[in-house]
Amino acid sequence: MDAFALEGRVALVTGGNGGIGLGMASGLLEAGATVLIVGRNAAKNNRAVKELSQPTRRVKAIEVDIALDGGGDVAVKAAIDSFGRLDILINNAGTNIRRQPQDYGVAEWRMLIDTNLTSAFLCSKAAYAHMRSTGGKIINIGSMTSLFGTSFSAAYGASKGGIVQLTKALASAWAKDNIQVNAVLPGWIDTDLTRGARKDVTDLHDKVLARTPAGRWGVPSDLAGVAIFLASKASDFITGAAIPVDGGYSAQG
Repeated sequence: MDAFALEGRVALVTGGNGGIGLGMASGLLEAGATVLIVGRNAAKNNRAVKELSQPTRRVKAIEVDIALDGGGDVAVKAAIDSFGRLDILINNAGTNIRRQPQDYGVAEWRMLIDTNLTSAFLCSKAAYAHMRSTGGKIINIGSMTSLFGTSFSAAYGASKGGIVQLTKALASAWAKDNIQVNAVLPGWIDTDLTRGARKDVTDLHDKVLARTPAGRWGVPSDLAGVAIFLASKASDFITGAAIPVDGGYSAQG
């Protein structure tokens, strides 16, 4: 049996309608999983489903704001109602507002924490109610800012640091239920979010290239392999880990 095969498995990917989430969803589908994409933008959801759909693939999308209380329950229920089960949860939904720390408003801070961190907790809690009897895989998307700070992303960095600690707590609590919880820490990946950063931060593109041993920015498909690994039986004895996927960026002193 292929330890990386995902046939018969159902995955829910929040923020799966673009960027890293779309790259991960594509990888899971390639490995045989059925995928439900959750996003707030119906038009992006529809484009993602159209891009990912093939005759042998089962994929659909729903419009839900998972940062709201009850949003995680709605998303998990949709996966089970649509496909009969839930085996894999990827908590990828996220956003950023680039400001110096002193310039954040309280509402902006709370929005970032709710979108990036609280939503992961709510979806994981909702998924646990179903996974505790069957086992499962939860993959939380952190960031290289889970490891070190940037002056222009205090709220984002705080939320992504929280993702790593949430991952460890859930991994410790739910290992007895055969649920593995791990985090992926993407580096500088070419997405709509980081294209905005390149407009806001002077010389960011060249600075990233200079520090990245791989000599390039990442692309969303670079996250497909780690998603398949952490979603599959190949990672059954790995839980509470935080894996950088950054071309070596975080390894540089």
